[in-house]
Parts: sequence; structure tokens; C-alpha cells
Amino acid sequence: MALFIVHHEYAPDTCPARDPDKAMELLNHLSRPSAARCGVQIKAEAVAQGSHSLILIAEAADEAVLDAYLAPFREAGQVKVTVATSWAAVVSGGACDASPMDMLLDPADACQDALEAGLLIHRVHPLNGETSVPDLAGGAVMPNGRFYLRNHFDIPNLDGDAYRLSVGGMVERPLSLCMRELHNLRAESRVVTLECAGNGRSFFDPAVPGEPWGVGAVSTAEWTGVPLMEVLERAGLRSGATELIFRGADSGLVDGHDTPIRFERGLSLDQVRETGALLAYEMNGEPLSSPHGYPLRLIVPGWYAVTSVKWLTEIVVTDQPCEAYYQAEKYWFHWARNGRDERAPVELMNVRALISSPDEGERLPLGETAIRGVAWSGVGCISRVDVSLNGGSWREARLIGEQRPSSWQWWELITRLDETGPLMVRARATDMAGRTQPERAEWNRLGYGNNSIHSVLAHVI
Repeated sequence: MALFIVHHEYAPDTCPARDPDKAMELLNHLSRPSAARCGVQIKAEAVAQGSHSLILIAEAADEAVLDAYLAPFREAGQVKVTVATSWAAVVSGGACDASPMDMLLDPADACQDALEAGLLIHRVHPLNGETSVPDLAGGAVMPNGRFYLRNHFDIPNLDGDAYRLSVGGMVERPLSLCMRELHNLRAESRVVTLECAGNGRSFFDPAVPGEPWGVGAVSTAEWTGVPLMEVLERAGLRSGATELIFRGADSGLVDGHDTPIRFERGLSLDQVRETGALLAYEMNGEPLSSPHGYPLRLIVPGWYAVTSVKWLTEIVVTDQPCEAYYQAEKYWFHWARNGRDERAPVELMNVRALISSPDEGERLPLGETAIRGVAWSGVGCISRVDVSLNGGSWREARLIGEQRPSSWQWWELITRLDETGPLMVRARATDMAGRTQPERAEWNRLGYGNNSIHSVLAHVI
């Protein structure tokens, strides 16, 4: 469908509104059902007060279809049709006069879908958007459309019928599996929380480079697919095999490299066994969408989401650690400690709690109220969540629902508000390993792993 702007002008003495019958005829013709019968979708219409013109934004298969629909308007005045595009397309293209980019998936369409789902967009090209914190409130999983998006390159639009997963390297039987063969293998479903390693980056001081995430780059879904170890066992691991490299279909240019690179990440075999990694083809009971990795995505429970490679096309078994760009050069903690530079790889998620209710700036009535949120950890289940109001003592919240080691935990504290004025709500989580959120996360050069205690300022009225 193409997008058009229609400008309909008429002389003051021939204004269609002067003739009630003609006015009603045009008004009915302008209705959404009437336009749809003509193959046109009216997105918006407006008449500027005091003018003699009508502006339409419409979609049609082509300009000929639109022209046929506009015949009654041409009889009443002049009609000018301009080919248009969406604002998302303008932003993704970099300018109003930019020509369409040769993309696997139209960035404007993907952006528009994310906007309509309610994501807060940080970047269109590549598409990155976070879930609004109030939207975290609800069920055990996040609806697919509201699940945050983190992409490093343009979104591939793979053909599921032609898709093949290659498993090679140090294996006895190299594999090339189609989706039908993967669906025929034993399937598992797991509820897993994924968090971007840069979640909370915008709160580091001094500021650090990278996507300026708030705290909404985290979501939970039920993932269904084949246990990774089952596929590896079918391939047969050779003696000495210790490492795995996972390659996605996405690629692009990065700083310091003259040619495009593939997105690649690595795990050791021991790490795969410990996490129970999954080759997922469904998300919340539906096939993966293209923005979330269709047709196959690696899911690594407990680890920051960079390791859960989307659009997975290759698995290479080797005896050497992965040295790819997003393994060796990015996704490392870099600290300056005691005058020395130290670093460690970004792996397991830090323990963390978020307040979903009240929202920042929300006005609360006097009396009983519920403070709610979610908490998670990459090490194991959440053991407790504590809440402080206006700097008072920490009070233990009630944990709600089943405890899952790889999924977030709902919590709530029912309290009474007896005084009007500002209300500072703070929440901190502790996991089964005894890790507790710090007052202030340690600053690092690339802004990873910020799990500082979450605070929200509301107002009691």
C-alpha cells in the first residue's frame, strides 16, 4: 500500500457544504467503509477553519485506485495528489528527500508497529525501543508487541520455508536443519526474562556512550523451542570441543572496520549446559516475529540478552573462544580501580527490582495503596524485595506467584498514606545467592549492568 496526501480545493461560491444533498453525498463517500470498498484507507482528514480546502491522508495500492475514488471530489473542485511517506520513514531515511533504502525489512514499518504498540523509540535505524515502565504491570509475560527491542543492525526478513540452521565445526555429523525438522524435535517451553546489558545506562554519571536506555529495556516471554544440547548431541561433539560460536543473519558496518561484519557471540559448552539454552521458534505461543528473531533465536536464560542471538543461522563448534567484534571488543565491563584498568565480560544479569506502580509523577490519594513491581536476577530466584518510603526504614514486600530462576518475580507492598506531599518510593531486590542491589552501581566506560536501587517520585494528594 502506498501513502498519499490529497489536497481538495474549491471556490467559496461552489463550496459543497452549501448544498446539503451534495455535502451528505461527499461526506458518506468520505466514510471509512465507503473508501474501503473502493480500495482506499483514509488515515486522517481535516478542513482548516476559514479555508475552502480539504486535506486527506490516504493509503491505496497505487495512484490509479486513489484517482478513481476521488472522482466525486474532482467534480466539486480541484484535487492535487502527492506521494507521501510516514515520519518514521523520514527519520529512518535520514531526510525528507532520501530515497528508500534497500532493506530486508522496511525500517519505517517496523518502527510504526513499535510505536503503535507503545514502545519508547530511541533509534529507528537500527530499531531500538524500550517498554514503558507502567506497561510492565500485568501478567507473567510481556505481550509480544510491547517486548523491548534491541538491534545492532538492520532487521533481516528471512524466508522461513527456505531457512536452514547450519551446525558444523568439531562435530561428527554436520547438520543443516530446516524449520520442519526443528519442529519435529523434542520441544520445551521456558519463561525467561531478557534484559539489555545497557538497561539504565542513561543514569550513569558522568554520561557514557551508547543507547541512552531508561529502565525499560527488559521484558519476559514464554519461549518455546528445541534444547540446544539436543541438537549438539545429534551432531556429535568431537573430542576437544569446548566452545560454540553463534552467528545471526544480521550484519553491518561498525567503527574501526572497513567491511560489514556478522553479529556473533560465543559460549562455552559448560555454559550451555548450565543455562539450558534453547533454540526458540515461538514467543508467547506465537511464531517469532521478524524484529524478535524469526525464524529461530537462541535464548540463554540468566544472561544479558546480547547472548540470545536473533536470526540464528549458524552454530560452529570449536576449541577456541569466540573473538568476534561483539564478543571481544564490546560487552565488557571496563573499570578504573585504584589507578588500574580492569575488565570483565558481560555475562549473568545483575539482581534488580523495578517499581511499576506508582509511576513517576503519579498523584495518589490518601489512604491505602499498593506499591508493585518486578524483580529478577541472572544467578537464581529472588529471595526478597524491600521498599522504602520517603527515606524511611526498609519494609519487606510480598513476593507474588511462582518463583522461576530465569524469570522476573512480581512483588507488592500494601501500605497506608496518611500525609499529603511528595512520596519517594525506593525498591531493592536480593537474590538467593545473597546479592543485593547497590545504592549506586559502579560506573564503567560502556555503561553496562546499572542495577542501582530504583526510585520513583510520586505525589500524595
